[in-house]
Amino acid sequence: MGTLVIGALRVVLAVSFAGALFVQAVMVPLLWVDLEGAPDAARVTAVVIVVLGIMTLQVCAVCIWQLLSMVRRGSVFSSRAFRYVDVMVGAILTAAVLVFALAVLLAPGEVAPGIVGLICGAALVIGGVALVVYVLRMLLAQAVEREAEARRLRSELSEVI
Repeated sequence: MGTLVIGALRVVLAVSFAGALFVQAVMVPLLWVDLEGAPDAARVTAVVIVVLGIMTLQVCAVCIWQLLSMVRRGSVFSSRAFRYVDVMVGAILTAAVLVFALAVLLAPGEVAPGIVGLICGAALVIGGVALVVYVLRMLLAQAVEREAEARRLRSELSEVI
């Protein structure tokens, strides 16, 4: 991966992270005010779901940043990379559960059933993204195994020579 691509992705991650911080600092309090007429339990639940959802995005951004650092150093094909990928899978699954919880929260209210269904569909798609990242993790595991095997074969070859 070229340095230009890594740099561009880091800019995107930094802007996204800053935007998420802005939403947490400015927009969430405004959401709290907008939900003033709602029951307290629903109000707190909605705000907690939004804050935790944003945090899942931030966790993924940090993990991707770390993986990009490993790519730049040429050490991404190591067992250390699994930690970041596993955290990302967990964060994405958590986001799927949070989106589904939002649908459950909205279901008994005045929200149209079609909207609740669309939100449930979004939760399913987010869960699918977690599965795709898990499949990519399995591919990374295969690449790490091949890298270790290549190192072992090079070592044996240099002993013979």
